[in-house]
Amino acid sequence: MTHPSTLGAVVGLDIGGSKTRGIKWLNGTAVADTSGGSANVQNVSRAEARRNLEGVFATLQGGSVARVVVGSGGIDTPEDANALTELIQPLAPDAVVSVVHDTRLLLAAAGYSTGIAVIAGTGSAAWGTNGEDEARAGGWGYLLGDEGSGYWFGREAVRYSLERMNCGLRPDELTKALMKSCGLLGPEGLIALFHGDAGREFWASKSPIVFECAASGHTASLDMILQAGADLASSAAKCAGQLNIEGPIVLGGGLGMNQPTLQAAMRIALAARGLHTLQVLTQDPVFGALRLASH
Repeated sequence: MTHPSTLGAVVGLDIGGSKTRGIKWLNGTAVADTSGGSANVQNVSRAEARRNLEGVFATLQGGSVARVVVGSGGIDTPEDANALTELIQPLAPDAVVSVVHDTRLLLAAAGYSTGIAVIAGTGSAAWGTNGEDEARAGGWGYLLGDEGSGYWFGREAVRYSLERMNCGLRPDELTKALMKSCGLLGPEGLIALFHGDAGREFWASKSPIVFECAASGHTASLDMILQAGADLASSAAKCAGQLNIEGPIVLGGGLGMNQPTLQAAMRIALAARGLHTLQVLTQDPVFGALRLASH
């Protein structure tokens, strides 16, 4: 492991579904920190991803960069990593660029070389390593899965509201809050809105409504949170089983780090599987880039 003080200039990027966070370190000391739009090409076009990356690098750079370490969702194959590297390399032509799935940043940011990382943000995924082998569960994207993610909560709130409508029931607390947030007069408007221009980030942004309603005693909202905790715990347990380790299990992402009810639901579900090592990440995953650069 190389000491950070000898690394020279390192840029770390955490590319999420909603934004890109970038930090530049000089010999281990952060000298620039910025955020821009998402550069995840599963969510935005390559042209938009390029523009957002250009904006981030314009703020961060000044002098040459030795390493760029990038964590991003949607990095499932070497081809995915190469495609993102091609967007970044021209912005740091002298740098060695490393692109990994964003769960790896999370584990490194917690200070671990082995263990399991679970992301619950706009999307969701689990990844782990025992130092020799790696395992992954979930992270299939919003069309195939992403259970326990912000998008999942938004979609489930829509489904719940439409099911009540189908049953001839009046809008309840959750449906009313969702309609108000979407600027709709009735739940039937959710169908066109969901299939229209409102995208993944829009529906992920509705997830706090579920937690607010659960806090006021709305049973169905609490059930959604319990289901999300169980699904996230299942992904973590699958990684643990494949790797024959018990943890540590590190939870990150916007929902994972900021919603105590979801954290509690996941702890309950993990404990039922004999896993008791859940830790909530206390700093943004981008800080794991410096640790990865040191290896």
